[in-house]
Amino acid sequence: MYISIRQATIQDTMIVSDVLLEAASWLQQRGIPLWHDSEVSPASISEDIAEGLFFIAEWAGEPAGTIKFQLEDLLFWPDISQEESAFVHRLAIRRRYSGGKVSSALINWAIEYAQALGRCYLRLDCQASRLRLRAVYESFGFRHHSDRQMGAFFVSRYEYKIPPKLT
Repeated sequence: MYISIRQATIQDTMIVSDVLLEAASWLQQRGIPLWHDSEVSPASISEDIAEGLFFIAEWAGEPAGTIKFQLEDLLFWPDISQEESAFVHRLAIRRRYSGGKVSSALINWAIEYAQALGRCYLRLDCQASRLRLRAVYESFGFRHHSDRQMGAFFVSRYEYKIPPKLT
């Protein structure tokens, strides 16, 4: 089955929120809370969607996952050159599409998009205690960059070195 990825529009706010809420609820049920409902509510994400930061993965035309892609992240990465990096956050997959294909498609898309924009790195972060998630990122080729205390959270920061575009 073909997975397509498109930029979310303001009309997609509920779709993006529903995907994020479903992922948050599933993690909460397993005792690994990630986002509070208020952090992924339509009201809290609508500005980012309007700015074009969210993308939707569709499997046979159905929303299967989402990712936030940004060209600056001064909150989690204030100590690196912003111009050479792209950053991803809020990667979430609907449970019925779990298994790795949609998340792989989203991460590969983000790498290709960052490469097309001339960026040298794709960077992300996650809670340092989430060892299984860290292993998933490492299996994609992300390298541990550093750990950082962010308020109440201790995060591990990862980077993927993007090969230069072939001309």
